[in-house]
Amino acid sequence: MQTGTLIFLGLLVVLAIYVVSIYNRLVSLRNRYMNAFAQIEVQLKRRYDLIPNLVETAKAYIKHERETLEAVVQARNQALSGLDKAKADPSNAQAIKELGSAESGLAGALARMNLVVEAYPDLKANQNMAQLSEELSSTENRVAFARQGYNDQVMAYNTYKQSFPPMLFAGPFGHAQDAALLEFEDSAQIQSAPKVSFN
Repeated sequence: MQTGTLIFLGLLVVLAIYVVSIYNRLVSLRNRYMNAFAQIEVQLKRRYDLIPNLVETAKAYIKHERETLEAVVQARNQALSGLDKAKADPSNAQAIKELGSAESGLAGALARMNLVVEAYPDLKANQNMAQLSEELSSTENRVAFARQGYNDQVMAYNTYKQSFPPMLFAGPFGHAQDAALLEFEDSAQIQSAPKVSFN
């Protein structure tokens, strides 16, 4: 009977260690996707900071296209608001979806602005505009890369917590909801980031 008790206690210890390792892995994976979201935040803020400079530079040349410039500023502000909501709780699927929607709107507004700018050769030749355009293009690439990293971490987290046996413990450990991928509504915009070219 002593041996049976020792075996039972040994099994309980092994089970407890296994459950603790599941908990630690869930926490680690959640922290990774939260960190990946922080990287997206940095790049999006950089992008949002560039847009007012771009609009100000264009204002002097595109006086008759005020509505287009205002649409870009409004879309930028909506995207910034979406980022603030998502930053408050990156595990909130609705906030991530709203951020994706706002980003789609911003990409569309920038694309419309690009079409308008094409009609102004002096603006396209402006050195400040060319520099801002290059920075914006570089930032677009960084955003895409950061978003891919975030979505990869979300996928790893969701896959682990949905697998067996971690799925048995995920809910009680506070990991009931899946993390949300950051997707843009228009898949064509995902495939080709908006390009603001003034050359």
